[in-house]
Amino acid sequence: MAPADRAPESTARGGDAALAQEARFGAAFLRRYGLRLLLVFLGLLLPLWAFAELADEIHEQETIPFDEPILQFAHSLAREGFDRFFVLISKVGYLYGVVPFDVAFVLVLTYLRRFREATYAAIALGGSGLLNLAAKQAFARDRPSLWESVAPEHNYSFPSGHAMGSATLACVLVLLAWRTRWRWPLAVLMTAFVVLVGLSRVYLGVHYPSDILAGWAVATAWAVAVYLVAFRGGVGPWHSTAAS
Repeated sequence: MAPADRAPESTARGGDAALAQEARFGAAFLRRYGLRLLLVFLGLLLPLWAFAELADEIHEQETIPFDEPILQFAHSLAREGFDRFFVLISKVGYLYGVVPFDVAFVLVLTYLRRFREATYAAIALGGSGLLNLAAKQAFARDRPSLWESVAPEHNYSFPSGHAMGSATLACVLVLLAWRTRWRWPLAVLMTAFVVLVGLSRVYLGVHYPSDILAGWAVATAWAVAVYLVAFRGGVGPWHSTAAS
């Protein structure tokens, strides 16, 4: 075969080898960082986008179409038994449940010398509360006033502190448990809890549904962002005592 005929064949083989090498590199990259990239997209970028959309509507003082119809539907379900149940869920969902659990959880992790995990939990949980206070002051959205609530609130509405607090706790627990056999039972349990807390606030008429959605979104983004910083470099929760 003439040299001129062999040149294109050699070039094709070189191109195939380069593509194969690129494919191997891409596969190895995804194996190593795929889960973290998925976490960035689903746990950080999407929630931030959702919060930005809702926050823009609130900032512009626009009416969010689904807020009032959902509130009216929730009020149509009002019963004395539901009142007692959702007041209890609302109390457990923040001041009398989530907050004491947050403090106890951080203290237990510290006692067990899981310092990296304890630091992550403290920053994520404590920071979520501070973010909520700052956001409420920044947006200054009044509470719904469609009816007189059996458990009235008097501070600002957006985003929901109950939604943020419960969702942040859920994210922290699930992320810390993700590499253990408890991840799916814990994820199901905490999802149910977070949804119930959010429903309680709408049922009681002290939050718009958009307040709840915004709370969930910013809580998820914050908990994931702190996780990515606390466990950077491929070191996951429970990696070793020395690494904590």
